[in-house]
Amino acid sequence: MTKNNNLTTTIREHKTLFILIAVGLFLIELEIFAVAVMKSGRKSRLQVMDGNATVVYETDGNRLSDFNKYYFEKTFGPLENYEVQLVTREVPFPFRAWFTAAIGIPVGVVLLFGFVVQAAMALFGLRAGDGGEGGQVRSEPESRREGILEAVSRLNIFIIGFLVFLAVVAYWVVPNAITYLGRIGVQTLSRHKWWFVAGAGVFVGVGMWIVYLRYLLAKKTIESQTELNRYRLELEYHAAQPAMQISYTAEASEREGEEQLPPQA
Repeated sequence: MTKNNNLTTTIREHKTLFILIAVGLFLIELEIFAVAVMKSGRKSRLQVMDGNATVVYETDGNRLSDFNKYYFEKTFGPLENYEVQLVTREVPFPFRAWFTAAIGIPVGVVLLFGFVVQAAMALFGLRAGDGGEGGQVRSEPESRREGILEAVSRLNIFIIGFLVFLAVVAYWVVPNAITYLGRIGVQTLSRHKWWFVAGAGVFVGVGMWIVYLRYLLAKKTIESQTELNRYRLELEYHAAQPAMQISYTAEASEREGEEQLPPQA
């Protein structure tokens, strides 16, 4: 035997077991799909209302069964004193629930089975690969398909399955959580709207006050910068005045000396 007992040889050696697993998964998927189809479509509910148009009893179906009628009359009195209304609505196919169950249930079952097997092996002191041929050198795959299967067989299937299970659960839980939080938020806003209006008013007022303070600060900064520039220009002007006076005095002295000299013959 030139190759190690990889995924390809395992499938070949346990073909019957894999066929049974595939058939079982197919039946599970078929049942999940059937349940999803049963939960969708035209659904009817029978509502029993009192004189104030308040629903006092509700049940699935187009009519009250003998047991439901007996229970209702024993609890609320004769049915003739109430108004019976049939409510029919179209329920869309629950794609998200079907998708989550179709992937999450098989993956969860496989992960649970693997965990039980690993726990049993650890409990009884067994190791994966005991009794097999060890120390054999892996050979190159003969085809591209066997190479892909060889690469997949080296991965930790439990980590991959756990990540897939988490992704599926998140696909189901996160939208429901967002919808629930949105509904609760809308109810809270409608119930305590004046508190939120007052809070929004206070927030807007504080924001406008901060903007006004920043405006005053910017105005003071500009005025201070203008004063500093004016003071600097004054200092430069006063510093240049003595030099101008000295230059003017020297020129005047030279002019007076020239006037006092006698004219040349």
